[in-house]
Amino acid sequence: MSPLKLEQLNEYDLTNLNRGIEKESLRVSPTGRLSQHRHPKTLGSALTHGNITTDFSESQLELITDTHNGVNACLSQLREIHQFVSRNISSELLWCSSMPCMLPHDQDIPIAQFGTSNIATAKTVYRRGLAVRYGAKMQTISGIHYNFSMPNETWSRVYGSSHDRNELINIKNQHYFSLIRNFRKNAWLLLYLFGASPAVCDCFVKGRVHHLKMMSNGTRFLPYATSLRMGPLGYQSDAQSAISVSYNNLKSYAQSLYDALTQPYPPYAAIGLSNQERPLQLSNALLQIENEFYGTIRPKQPIQFGERPLLALNRRGVEYVEVRCVDLNPYEEIGITKETIAFLDTFLLYCLISQSSTDSIEEDRSNSENQYLIAERGRDPNLKLNRDKNHLSVKDWGQDIIEACQPFALKLDQANNTTDHTQSLKNALESIQNPNKTPSAKVLHDVEAHNGSYFDFIMGLSSKYTDKLKNDTLSDTTLNKYVSNAQSSMVRQQDIEHEDQLEFEEFRKDYVSQEASRIILEENG
Repeated sequence: MSPLKLEQLNEYDLTNLNRGIEKESLRVSPTGRLSQHRHPKTLGSALTHGNITTDFSESQLELITDTHNGVNACLSQLREIHQFVSRNISSELLWCSSMPCMLPHDQDIPIAQFGTSNIATAKTVYRRGLAVRYGAKMQTISGIHYNFSMPNETWSRVYGSSHDRNELINIKNQHYFSLIRNFRKNAWLLLYLFGASPAVCDCFVKGRVHHLKMMSNGTRFLPYATSLRMGPLGYQSDAQSAISVSYNNLKSYAQSLYDALTQPYPPYAAIGLSNQERPLQLSNALLQIENEFYGTIRPKQPIQFGERPLLALNRRGVEYVEVRCVDLNPYEEIGITKETIAFLDTFLLYCLISQSSTDSIEEDRSNSENQYLIAERGRDPNLKLNRDKNHLSVKDWGQDIIEACQPFALKLDQANNTTDHTQSLKNALESIQNPNKTPSAKVLHDVEAHNGSYFDFIMGLSSKYTDKLKNDTLSDTTLNKYVSNAQSSMVRQQDIEHEDQLEFEEFRKDYVSQEASRIILEENG
């Protein structure tokens, strides 16, 4: 298979990139404490609603756009969802930062509930497993997930209609895994540019080993941090550090996760699958399900209801990639800007088309070390990163990446009749040359201006944004659409509950059965 080249992409390809946004956000009380109220029924069913659901906690909303070709359309829908939600959470606020609000003890963080059906119970038990394995506080961290893909028409046009469906799926798979390998090597740049979580409330680290400094007024921070969310205090796990996932192709990726899904882990086995009161986790393996594996990027295929992610990938191939390392932007009402999307599109196109080497355990370790260094010390002028066994400054490596992205930005700008992409690179270069221009530096500056209180700073912004979103104009047509979607999602949940035939334990055994995973490997063999 010949690699995809930039000159092969035409205007249609570059004006019809597929993108979608998933944005997590905590519901908090008017005093800034984590909400203890159930997911509002007026928002619909968290199980079946396509745009509004919950993540780990009952208080942690996940707002999901449809797939869009236009950036403005994507951001417009995300704003609409925010407006509808803001109108339906009573006096509560949407917390605008990745690092959480004032949290209660772990046992008082409400785990998401999805109804009484077996699949709903499985989703709750999976989250209960996350709580007992990693702690509930860690799971309240929120972020932006950015979904990206090329138009399907691009693949058939570039590689010819002579290829059958399976051949085109294989071509796409190879290219997207190449993108992922390049992304993982260079993803530290996104943490540097868009990291906005250098500080956190003291309650988040209470009882945990850490080396954060005390600022004042209950705020912990690191002076050069960019994204504590993506560092050792964030979505990390000592247990998962033993998992070496290969991104060389779909087969190696599936095998890596299969091993983690079938390998009993003694500490989790000691917890047990249930106690006398309720189920505690879906399995005692290193991973309960595929989604438990933390990563900066994932290959994705839309799943059918109740379908396992690996099985979906095997059946229909990689449809898009999900970028998972972007912090909520606390200076933006909906958490992400047009400029950020322009940079992400440019960066991802660069990762897709540029040559990539096969990954290795050594490179995986180097990628992780670079991520942690940037997360905790990204703005340190003395910081050196490991690039191909050479130590390079953030400035030098960052400038190299941005220079390599220039042709892609120009091509995107020409096709879309804009300067957004080249401007996003220009702004990124300024941030590389001057760390004080990064969101993380601005956050620390503004926290200090609020008497050193991270809580006061974020609380003020959250209150302002929620009020504005609540009061902004939302057309009757749009409002009625979301009301109707909420109502129909509740009906669908009830239908699912009525269709159940199995006892939950029988359902659980079937759901976590490795038979499906074994088939995946055999079919990819």
